[in-house]
Amino acid sequence: MKQLTPKERMKIPRHAMIEQDPQVRNRNFEEVNLGYAEQMAIEEAQRCLQCPKPTCVEGCPVHIQIKDFIAFIAEGDFLGAVKKIKEDNALPAICGRVCPQEEQCEQACVVGKRNDPVAIGYLERFVADYERNSGKVDIPVPKPSTGKRVAIVGSGPAGLSCANDLCQLGHEVTVFEALHELGGVLVYGIPEFRLPKAIVRKEIDGLKAMGVRFETDAVIGRITTVDELLGEEGFDAVFLGVGAGLPWFMGIPGENMVGVYSANEFLTRVNLMKAYEFPNYDSPILDCHDKNVAVFGGGNTAMDAVRTAKRLGARNAYCIYRRSEREMPARVEEVKHAKEEGIQFMLLTSPLEFLGDENEWLHAVRLIKMELGEPDDSGRRRPIPIKGSEYELSIDIAIVAIGNGANPLIPQTTPDIEMSKRGTIVVDEETMKTSKKGVFAGGDIVTGGATVILAMGAGRKAAQAIDQYITSGEW
Repeated sequence: MKQLTPKERMKIPRHAMIEQDPQVRNRNFEEVNLGYAEQMAIEEAQRCLQCPKPTCVEGCPVHIQIKDFIAFIAEGDFLGAVKKIKEDNALPAICGRVCPQEEQCEQACVVGKRNDPVAIGYLERFVADYERNSGKVDIPVPKPSTGKRVAIVGSGPAGLSCANDLCQLGHEVTVFEALHELGGVLVYGIPEFRLPKAIVRKEIDGLKAMGVRFETDAVIGRITTVDELLGEEGFDAVFLGVGAGLPWFMGIPGENMVGVYSANEFLTRVNLMKAYEFPNYDSPILDCHDKNVAVFGGGNTAMDAVRTAKRLGARNAYCIYRRSEREMPARVEEVKHAKEEGIQFMLLTSPLEFLGDENEWLHAVRLIKMELGEPDDSGRRRPIPIKGSEYELSIDIAIVAIGNGANPLIPQTTPDIEMSKRGTIVVDEETMKTSKKGVFAGGDIVTGGATVILAMGAGRKAAQAIDQYITSGEW
């Protein structure tokens, strides 16, 4: 293949993702993004300048060797590319779909200083899908057994990443999952149209083939405590990756009415209990068909919830957010997709009260207009109510998507683990050690609600520290 000069590479335009038509996809739960064709991937890979000091790697929480895997793609060696990624990332098909690359690796891409950055996330997704579809999935061979045993609590991205690294190092790893299906937030929180569950299961199958053991319906803190895992169960270390599954509400009147959901409950019923396949699955969820649905919040979870409501047949699907679009924490791509699908954005608007009938069934929300003042602690401009701007909006369903708190179950049953005022576990940021000997933690239980790739980075960091601890005995 002809070697392109940097000037020639810079002239290649970024290849857009192939997508379902918005007016078709907003009525189905099939994946929105359809992926690159092989030639598109090769041409996109050729845009990479192969920098001697790739700044994109520093933007990746797990430090994938980005220029190396992209070089394999440019040469047409797609299996070589995915093997290179898996040296640092056990879940490339997932990360290629849900990671905010535009804020991480792609934001640091040198090409992006003058043009659109290289589509690193799309390329990662492409090679992961290529490997899966080829049937030639590479399963790493673990090192010889050390005889050491590690318990991983939670099968979300932090737990899976930690389990992968520890298993490869030769340790016996058992993952305990409270729900009946593996994957944590990857299966209960992210909709099928953004992350097909079959892909999550396939990635987990790879860990099983490598030797990781999984136990479902295992609520640690109820059936077994952390102390019991370290004691009679015989584990040498425990990693807590239980996530942030405690939904926050807004504290306004009427939130206890019939028809008001947390986004967690709504998405779990749809995703994990397959309400999107009604009537094949008779999941208990309030019918959205021909209803007015309002989602409150501006993050990725809010986008997931409002786009899900639209697909379930909502007549009007509103996203109500108290700041402007500029301040929305959701990914730009998710907001773009939502707009294309007919979601109605009501910005600079905040709820005051939910209104219901005599039987406490929701029928409206009282809203107030906002304006932006000076920045607050988050760095975003503070929303200020505009006096006299109150009005009512007729709605049948409200979904609150303003964030989640840390899972409280482990702290309740393990009081000697130090907790922050926010209810998160306090750890050493370099080793992910908790205040309790032999116990490590990472992901949303430490940071609060964050991204999949940040949770994976924490899991990998913890795996290194756990390996050092159980092989040396030094805490």
